[in-house]
Amino acid sequence: MISLAPEHQFVNAGSIRLHVVQAGPALGKPVMLLHGFPDFWIGWRRQIGTLASAGYRVIVPDQRGYNTSDKPEGIREYTLPKLLGDVFALADALGIGRFHLAGHDWGGIVAWAAGAKLPHRLDKLVILNAPHPEVLFTHVLRSPTQFLRSSYAVFFQSPLLPEAVLGARRSALLARALRTSSREGAFEEEEIAEYRQAWERPGALTSMLNWYRALRFRPSLKERITFFGWEGGAVLRLGTVDTCARLADRKRRRALTSWRLASLPKPQIVISLAMQSIQPSF
Repeated sequence: MISLAPEHQFVNAGSIRLHVVQAGPALGKPVMLLHGFPDFWIGWRRQIGTLASAGYRVIVPDQRGYNTSDKPEGIREYTLPKLLGDVFALADALGIGRFHLAGHDWGGIVAWAAGAKLPHRLDKLVILNAPHPEVLFTHVLRSPTQFLRSSYAVFFQSPLLPEAVLGARRSALLARALRTSSREGAFEEEEIAEYRQAWERPGALTSMLNWYRALRFRPSLKERITFFGWEGGAVLRLGTVDTCARLADRKRRRALTSWRLASLPKPQIVISLAMQSIQPSF
């Protein structure tokens, strides 16, 4: 009998060591899931078992700077090319050629880059609640409302102060953000404790914030992409979805008004829609 229990291991992905959770049959079609801010692998906890049960080999890394993965020093260590390189270095280290890729929030931004720069390595691309980077920055500059919604990213550019604010009282602000951006009861106290443990690791908050600070070095992503994605309404206004559609040859699109995976009343909705997108068409 195939064990569906998550397996934890550390993998040397190029020059960096990542903590990786895997589940499902070893010979199953690989599906890599990328988390966002301020998540780590546990952000996909409700989706891992379902995908593994369906026969997929599920791979969920703590991306660089998060939880127990390496936390290189310096803002330039968190540029999009570095984050993208980790994804394919991990796949190479695991002996994976082509794979399905799903990204949520910041993981979705990395997934956009993967679809743009290395589409030959991907079978299907699933993006949840992450606008195309070119659309996001253009819209922020043109829309005062979106600028205010995204003002936290401006605050994160400051040195030291964001770490002090987010780390105060055992990361109380981050814990509250998890709860208020999700449906009631989405997080057990034990899960919040796991998040706090991840955030309190030495260098974790600075590394997580460096993803935002490295935006000043972002590359241009002009390539068109075939993808299957959702746009949430909590942070990005849905008015930009049509613009995203013009940058991608969409086969299908679903709109789910949520910011966090855990905020969905029925998290299996994410899985059912995602599985529709990654199953082969005949």
